[in-house]
Amino acid sequence: MNSLRLITVMGVILCLNWAQAAEEFKTAKGKAVVTPVNHATMVVEWNSIIIYVDPVGQLDWYKSFPKPDVVLLTHIHGDHYKEAVLKEVVGPKTQLVAPPALTGALSGGLKNKTISLANGASTEKVGFKLDAVASYNTTPPRKRFHPKGQGNGYILNLGGKRIYISGDTEGTPEMLALKDIDIAFLCMNLPYTMDVAAAAKAVKAFKPKVVYPYHSRGQDTAKFKALVGDTAEVRLLNWYK
Repeated sequence: MNSLRLITVMGVILCLNWAQAAEEFKTAKGKAVVTPVNHATMVVEWNSIIIYVDPVGQLDWYKSFPKPDVVLLTHIHGDHYKEAVLKEVVGPKTQLVAPPALTGALSGGLKNKTISLANGASTEKVGFKLDAVASYNTTPPRKRFHPKGQGNGYILNLGGKRIYISGDTEGTPEMLALKDIDIAFLCMNLPYTMDVAAAAKAVKAFKPKVVYPYHSRGQDTAKFKALVGDTAEVRLLNWYK
């Protein structure tokens, strides 16, 4: 096989891998397509809007996607926020959303493109309604990892579907009080967030229709699925290719 043909074949394989990883959901305004990228990073495509969540890692990860219209940042930790990566992936029309603690750390060029969204606040300036949900640790020994007020989870309201992305958190009162969540991406890893048992307990409280474990390196997600039982449909994706 000559080198040109090999490059072409490898490119096709790469595209197929991304296509196979993507999850699709029907909304009132077309499909919402969610592609896991790595760990806490994902890309959401809906109604011609491209949304990156916590883009970090290698720039090659994003070559298969258009430039984002929106970038959602959950908090300041390095597995969620890398300014060097942000500067490369954002385009001239990209709108960023971040909690105030992270907005204050951004350089001027990025800060000028950012909506600072506090816990419990909402915005519709990104082409859809976006709600910020407090994300933090509740277990005393873990509170130093994610203090209350530092980070956001987000609810994306896309064509009648409510998609919750937890960020780094435990089962906070704000999470447990959520209503009408269609799809949830729920973190679970120790010692920084919660274990699979606590995550399953949270699911039984706020009852999303579909839930995906993410940010789950080293955790037994099959056990999480068993613990959730019939409360929600648990779908397991490969976030660690």
